[in-house]
Amino acid sequence: MIWIKENSPEARLIVCMSESGTSTTPYDSLGGEAAVRRFVDRFYDLMESEPEYSALRAMHAPDLAPMRRSLAGFLTGWLGGPRQWFEENVGVCVMSAHAALPITAETSRQWTDAMARALTESNIDADLAARMNDAFEKMAGGMSRMAANRDN
Repeated sequence: MIWIKENSPEARLIVCMSESGTSTTPYDSLGGEAAVRRFVDRFYDLMESEPEYSALRAMHAPDLAPMRRSLAGFLTGWLGGPRQWFEENVGVCVMSAHAALPITAETSRQWTDAMARALTESNIDADLAARMNDAFEKMAGGMSRMAANRDN
């Protein structure tokens, strides 16, 4: 079972012990690098193709390839896989990376909806997907509150 650390500002998923007593990460449970990339690609494909995510898409550069690589790298480390993204981006956190963006409650909702759809459509285990969605909703809510406070 994967637990979410409630007091973490980024709602970081915590590594826990499987019933066999060996350490299992959400990254491993998800299916490793290929599964992370499949999920990330589905997320960006949805963002590019579905009109309901147009405000979210408008916040991004025309070429999403760098974002696809960055999100896959971030999620890999965040889920307990190789931490290369964090080693290459020392001191960068989700909140600071998005601080200058005009994130609203609506774009936050679009992001969490597209992430949830991408998880479902990528055939991610329902329990793991629910825990990831919970963490994504906390992150997105924090970002929209941060942007609202900045703009007031």
